[in-house]
Amino acid sequence: MTFFASATPATPRLGTWIKLATVESVEIMAHAGFDFVVIDLEHAPLDLGLAAQMITLATALGVDPLVRVPDHTESTIQRVLDAGARGILAPHVDSAEDARRVAAAVRFPPIGRRGAGGTSRAGRWGLTSRAEYLRTGNEDVVCVPQLESAAAVHAAPDILAVPGVDAVFLGAGDLSVSLGVEVADPSVQALLDQARTAAAKAGKPCGAACVDGPSAIRTAALGHQFLIVGNDATMLARTARSTVRDSRPRDER
Repeated sequence: MTFFASATPATPRLGTWIKLATVESVEIMAHAGFDFVVIDLEHAPLDLGLAAQMITLATALGVDPLVRVPDHTESTIQRVLDAGARGILAPHVDSAEDARRVAAAVRFPPIGRRGAGGTSRAGRWGLTSRAEYLRTGNEDVVCVPQLESAAAVHAAPDILAVPGVDAVFLGAGDLSVSLGVEVADPSVQALLDQARTAAAKAGKPCGAACVDGPSAIRTAALGHQFLIVGNDATMLARTARSTVRDSRPRDER
C-alpha cells in the first residue's frame, strides 16, 4: 500500500481537511507542503462535481487526494473513486460488518462489489489497461474506517482484520460527544489508547486529527502514522482574527 509506505510515527504523513467550496484551498495546501488533503463531504457543503475538480488539482500538484464520504453508500464511494480519489475515509464504522460493507464498496470483485468504470478519470478515461485499472483499485486505493464510538473501539481488532481495510482513523471528537464528556476526559483517552494498541497489533496505520503543529508533534509521538492537521476554513478564520487583533491599538483589542 504505497500511500502508507513511508509513514511512521517519527515521520507521519501530514494532511489537512478541505471544507471550503473552492479549488484554491487545495492549491494552497499543496504549496504549503501537505502530503495529502481530505476533501470533506461529511461536514462541508461540497458536492461530487467540485470534489472531482479538487481531486484533479491535488493529483496534478503531487498531493494525494482522499475523500471523507458522508456515509457508507456504495454509489457515493464508487463515484468518488471513479473521480480519481486515492482513497476514502468512512465515518462511523462501528462494527466489522460496517467495515466489510465499506471495504466491499472500495474493492473490485472478487474482493468486493465496486463496479468497473475504466473510462473514468481513475482509468485515465479508458487509456489504462483493464488489468492495471483493477490492480490499482484493489491495491493502491486506501480504505480507512473512522472509529468514533466506544462500540467501534471495542470492535477495532475485528474491524482491522477485515480484508480491504488498510488503516483506521480515530475520531476523538465524536467519541467524546458519544460519551458525553470532553476530549481530554480519561475515559476518552483510554479508548483511544485501546484503539492505537489494536492497530499496532494488526500492523496497520492509525491516524488522528490535530488542531495545529504542536499538537501534531504530540499526537505523532503516541504512535500515529498519519495526521490530519487543521482545516482550510479554520486556518483562514484564525489568521483573519489574529490579523484584525494585531492591527488594532492595544487599548481597542
